[in-house]
Amino acid sequence: MKEFFNEFKKFAMRGNVMDMAVGIIIGAAFGKIVSSLVEDVIMPPIGWILGNVDFSNLKLIIVPKAGDIEEVAIKYGAFLNTVISFIIVAFAVFILIKAINTLQAKMLKEEKDAEAAAAPATKKCPYCCSEIAIEATRCPHCTSELKK
Repeated sequence: MKEFFNEFKKFAMRGNVMDMAVGIIIGAAFGKIVSSLVEDVIMPPIGWILGNVDFSNLKLIIVPKAGDIEEVAIKYGAFLNTVISFIIVAFAVFILIKAINTLQAKMLKEEKDAEAAAAPATKKCPYCCSEIAIEATRCPHCTSELKK
């Protein structure tokens, strides 16, 4: 049993697990910020433009409230708020991933450029030992044909 907990501790303390946990916590907080942005900042002006409509209260009542029975309604206004929140979050994630991919591509290009700069530009002719271009197929000094 002790070995099981030691293995779990080792798993939980690995870098990628901790990074994922931090990402989930920040993502949840970001979701709350976006929900507030949609419900408190974006939708009120849109509702005002459309004639003082409160989107969060828009619903289609199927069965009205009667005595102890609650109403049955399709709350499409809340659904609209959620869809707009999702679009904003998806766009933010898209921008973040695009920035990360651009940065990774730039770093990869810099690595390839560094490797290309470090690669030899010349080689020795096996017949006359003169320095010749790496791409040469014939030695310019002894005119020997070179194998690739």
